[in-house]
Amino acid sequence: MSKTIVVVGFGPGISSAVAEKFGAAGFSVALVARNQDRLASGVSALQARGITASAFPTDAGDPAAIREVIARARTQLGPVAVLHWNAFGGAEAGDLITTDPATAGRVFDVAIVGLLGAIQEALPDLRDSAEGAVLVTNGAFGDLSEQVDNYAVRMGSMGVALANAAKHKLVGLLAQRLKGDGIYVGEVMIAGTIKGTVWGNKHSIDPVAVADTFWELYQARGEMHARLS
Repeated sequence: MSKTIVVVGFGPGISSAVAEKFGAAGFSVALVARNQDRLASGVSALQARGITASAFPTDAGDPAAIREVIARARTQLGPVAVLHWNAFGGAEAGDLITTDPATAGRVFDVAIVGLLGAIQEALPDLRDSAEGAVLVTNGAFGDLSEQVDNYAVRMGSMGVALANAAKHKLVGLLAQRLKGDGIYVGEVMIAGTIKGTVWGNKHSIDPVAVADTFWELYQARGEMHARLS
């Protein structure tokens, strides 16, 4: 039976490497992002490797839109066996003291609300698959430590830290909630920048190493969390 990985938040770096890794293992690949040119380039690159891939432009922070995309990917490519959530909601609410509280609430649109919409729509497929999994990219600002909190404040990244911490907790909650359905939920937390992105440099983390870590978590289906730096 065909199986599909839906990669939400597609772009250079981690999501591209994950798409190639799972595509090479026999998955059809649904690429989801807002940038249509980037999606088209990603689909072409995957197809050049002999991987079945399609583009689905949408806003990952809109739960109705993301659910519709999951449904279309299922129809076009086959049952969703893996959901990879790599979407980044932006850097709003950098200073939680001066930010409008309504703006602060929007940091959860992509990190939590969109992710939940995608999972709920994909859930029947994930339950039916012997390999059902939700794989989440997260950032080390989500760590609960005084050092990380101090750094997030100094960097003006308090909103990002809040979203990452909530996403980290969500992974744990969903892992417990869905394990009885045979669905694996796990995350890779990135403590650094990624090569091939606008923030990357020669000391950055290789996205292939991140994709390999996701694959190892997915295959082992044991540990919920991994960290790369």
